[in-house]
Amino acid sequence: MKYQPKDSSQSPRFCGIRTFMRLEHIKTTDDIDFAIVGVPFDTAASNRVGARYGPDHVRNASVLLRPYNPDQEINIFEHCSGVDYGDIDVIPGNIHRTYDRIVEGIIPLLQKGIIPIMIGGDHSISLAHLRAMAQVYGPISLVHFDSHGDTWDHYYGEKYMHGTPFRRAVEEGLIDVEHSIQVGMRGPLYGPTCIEDARDIGFEVIPMREMRKLGQENVIERIQSRVGSSNRPVFVTFDIDFVDPAYAPGTGTPEVAGPTSHEALEYVRSLTNFNIVGFDLVEVLPAYDHGDITAYLASAVAFEMISLIAIKKRDKVVQAPYSEQKN
Repeated sequence: MKYQPKDSSQSPRFCGIRTFMRLEHIKTTDDIDFAIVGVPFDTAASNRVGARYGPDHVRNASVLLRPYNPDQEINIFEHCSGVDYGDIDVIPGNIHRTYDRIVEGIIPLLQKGIIPIMIGGDHSISLAHLRAMAQVYGPISLVHFDSHGDTWDHYYGEKYMHGTPFRRAVEEGLIDVEHSIQVGMRGPLYGPTCIEDARDIGFEVIPMREMRKLGQENVIERIQSRVGSSNRPVFVTFDIDFVDPAYAPGTGTPEVAGPTSHEALEYVRSLTNFNIVGFDLVEVLPAYDHGDITAYLASAVAFEMISLIAIKKRDKVVQAPYSEQKN
């Protein structure tokens, strides 16, 4: 494959400019299957801010990643090619102009069938990601790992915050809610409607307590059943606070009693049958990341996502062209 990481057995990890997994930093849509895209916007956060530094933090940790995934039994770069595409030039404090820039930045990737892996940033950025996906693929299935549903109608009277993106996305017709699911919701709420509202607008929701009762294999079956067709375009969004703060303290709104890091990675590994066309990883906040353990986990989540892309290429899973999928 054309683009792959530097070999850290030949070039020390502390050498060179920081990119994800030591990939080439090239803004190209030629000869690549995926692109890492930083989206360092965090001024729609309601509690701690600082996730704007998340992309750099995850990139720094990712230098420890190697090309062979023993859990999926695949050498990624024998089957696919990818680059670190750099960051979207966001506008701090202006969410709407930032959304426009995000859409403009990733549409060229999507139109070439390249899978963007976006690293945030707070969760508000997912609305822009879904807008771009819907322009290319039409309404898209959403698999959402999080401790919060992010389906508030407003926060402080504001319609566009990191707690509102998926309600806005449903209102805009970006999501195929009948084939979308949210998993991991937990923690104190303002009332019972905080969960029921997400169900009322069409999502299947599996709160954390129910996940524990079902067991991981049954939750995975529920996810697969909800999405359905293997040809249906899927967007995966992974808020790092899905994971228990014992394993991921570096985030803005931590909630206790979540999955372990092992369980979180197993959920991502289980998505092999899906036609994933985009992925984001959000809410990594370096200032609270003791020993960089959140960054190491976040980089591992992104690594598993790249592995899924490689598996699809290895198995020669051919999806319909984006123009046909949209129709």
